[in-house]
Amino acid sequence: MLKCLLVHVTAGTSIWFVIKPIICVRRKDDLPELIHEHLDHTQFDYLIKSTSHKGHAIDIAKNAIANNIDIVCAVGGDGSVHEIGTTLIGSKTKLAIIPIGSGNGLARHMNIPLTIPEAILCINSTNEIQMDTVLVNDNPFLGFGGYGIDALIAKRFDEDKKRGFWTYVKHVFKEYFKYNPINISIDTNGQIKKMPVVMCTIANTSEFGNGFIFSPKSDATDGKIELILLKPFSRWRIPLLVYQFFMGRSDRSQFTEVISFKKAKINISQGLAQYDGEPTLVKSELNVQVVPRSLHILVGK
Repeated sequence: MLKCLLVHVTAGTSIWFVIKPIICVRRKDDLPELIHEHLDHTQFDYLIKSTSHKGHAIDIAKNAIANNIDIVCAVGGDGSVHEIGTTLIGSKTKLAIIPIGSGNGLARHMNIPLTIPEAILCINSTNEIQMDTVLVNDNPFLGFGGYGIDALIAKRFDEDKKRGFWTYVKHVFKEYFKYNPINISIDTNGQIKKMPVVMCTIANTSEFGNGFIFSPKSDATDGKIELILLKPFSRWRIPLLVYQFFMGRSDRSQFTEVISFKKAKINISQGLAQYDGEPTLVKSELNVQVVPRSLHILVGK
């Protein structure tokens, strides 16, 4: 359960909504109109900022910090939330989310409603927590960092012109049957473990998205992170594993191992990673640490 603070918001509290223009075109709902209709105007002064290129949301978030904007709302999926949220780490500016992506993992973990009007009403409630974030070398993330088949699938998904849940599923099945496990070495408090894995995933929150609960015991406010190791398994085990993940029982599988820690050193045999679903290239040696209470975020009840 999330422990929230009810923040006193005065009239004139500033909030910027950051939207990709293509989202407004694709959705039947008129986002600017919905924001105007459901946002509490007695509490907030707002602006809508549209992005024009990849990385533009980062520039907007930096500008918001420089201008002492109280809240920046990411209107989009996990990629938009990652760009804006990681930029706000360590600042006083709060992150809000209107989730309209294909996964919405962080929004689901934070009990943020998945419909636009209810998500806006959630912002009006101003329930705030200070969540932990994760730093891997120079790369911050909010929810998940993965090295293994999930990183490869994130790369394929990013390259695909089609979005959505079924596009992701397509790449899962396409890549799994030809994927070779990676070799990892993990050093936590001087205890070293070496093994081949299909996935080596750092979890700060519980859910990848779409109900896929990868780390059911992860809590973004406990000052710890979990390392979930998925060991190689035969293809006939796939239905049971999928069932366990969607039922929040992945930690009970004989093919998963969970390690909780605050700091660790991890060596991986491939240089591909995903942070909050965004693919990136990384060094083979990873210095991982939790950064406690480093991001202010508005959450659901």
